[in-house]
Amino acid sequence: MIDKAKELVSSAKTKMSDAVKFLEEDLKTYRVGKANPLIFNNVLVDYYGTPTPVPQVASVTVPDAKTILIQPWEKKMIPVIEKAIMDANIGLTPQNNGESIRCNVPPLTEDRRKELIKKVKAAGENAKVVVRNARRDAIDALKKAQKEGLPEDAEKDFEQNVQKETDSFVKKVDELVSSKEKEILTV
Repeated sequence: MIDKAKELVSSAKTKMSDAVKFLEEDLKTYRVGKANPLIFNNVLVDYYGTPTPVPQVASVTVPDAKTILIQPWEKKMIPVIEKAIMDANIGLTPQNNGESIRCNVPPLTEDRRKELIKKVKAAGENAKVVVRNARRDAIDALKKAQKEGLPEDAEKDFEQNVQKETDSFVKKVDELVSSKEKEILTV
């Protein structure tokens, strides 16, 4: 029974860790005033009938702090990528020179900064919800295990472990959100 309880705690910790990793990756795709090729990871182009992220059909580089250069591996993809960037509404205007697409990253307006901060906070809150759901599921499973023979004091210890993990992951989420907010507010 103790092994089953340890497995439940471990499973909850894995779910919480995955939520934090997802948040980290999601926050990397936010445009914060300087050129970041990761913002194109969520921009999908129609590549022979399959929605495909831009970095899988083109080379995405950052020649300077305010410019992103996209060089498609196939020239016929240029208009498709251009349209996908416009449709993605990421605040960039693609410029096509026949060989590649250049996107100049404009400075963020005050309204756009506020909008991004709201998005960051919402993403952070979603990650916290996943962490809390993992905690709830683990505690419910521990209580069920107690009814099946897990000693009560062991169940309480495991519950405290789950709570400690929850607190640490919620703190990590808060740190990620606040650091991203600082990055967005830095002019």
